[in-house]
Amino acid sequence: MLSLQVYRALEKLAKESRFWRAILKEAKRPKRRVVNVYRLDRYTKEGEVVFVPGKLLGFGNIDHPITVSAFAFSKSAYEKVIRAGGNVLSIEDFMKLYPKGRGVKIIG
Repeated sequence: MLSLQVYRALEKLAKESRFWRAILKEAKRPKRRVVNVYRLDRYTKEGEVVFVPGKLLGFGNIDHPITVSAFAFSKSAYEKVIRAGGNVLSIEDFMKLYPKGRGVKIIG
């Protein structure tokens, strides 16, 4: 699911940050987690930053803007986050913006 280039960048960040170590541990799991949009709506507040160590699916709705990244997104989940005024970041962009993972929630 993750490209080799992203995986290597993740390993590099994991040496310096506990947050990225946790994400790397999830990336190594043989079975990926799935999280539905309604869960993000339930456990986040407006403006929060979230990482989903798995696939974000589009079941449910979200009514507030958040910034989110995940290993993968369904088309409907991507659209619902954008429609709520949120941002969807690729893993590469997320790593650049949050190299230490400070202030980021892991939901999964």
